[in-house]
Amino acid sequence: MSRDARFEEAGDERPLRLKAESAEDLEVISSLVQDAVGKAGDISWLPKQRRLILAMNRFRWEAHAGAPDGQAPAERVRSALSIDSVLKVRARGIDQSDKTRVYDLLALSFTPGTDAGGVVTLTLAGGSAFSVEVECLDLMLADIGEPWGAKAGRAPNHDA
Repeated sequence: MSRDARFEEAGDERPLRLKAESAEDLEVISSLVQDAVGKAGDISWLPKQRRLILAMNRFRWEAHAGAPDGQAPAERVRSALSIDSVLKVRARGIDQSDKTRVYDLLALSFTPGTDAGGVVTLTLAGGSAFSVEVECLDLMLADIGEPWGAKAGRAPNHDA
C-alpha cells in the first residue's frame, strides 16, 4: 500500500506559491502547470473582482528536476491558478454547461498588447483554449493541498 507524500517530508521543498508579472515569469509557471487536469466546474470567472481562477491537479514537474529517469516520484498536488486584472474572457471549443468535463492544461502563453496589457492564452488538450484579455500580467500559482501519488505511477508521456 503506497503512502501519500507530504511537503514536510520532501526536505527543502515547500508548496509552490509563484507570481508572474512578465512573459518570462509566465514561461516558468507554464512549465509547472503543463499536464494539469481539472473539471470545468472548478473554473471560476469573477467579473466584479476581474479575476479568473482555475483549480487543478498539477503534476509536480519540479520533483523530477535533476532526478535520473524513473527515479523521481510521480506526484500530483491540488493547485490554484489565479489571473487578475482581467478585462475579458473568451472560451473556444469548451462546453461551459458541462461542469463535469475534464480539461487537460497544456500551456500558458502571453501575447503583449498596448501598454502592459495583452492576452493570456490557456491552451487545453483537444484544441480548446481560453483567451484572457488582461490590463497587465498578474498571475499567481499556489499549491493548496498535499501531494499524492499519481494514479498512472509515472510522469505524463509526450512522445506517445
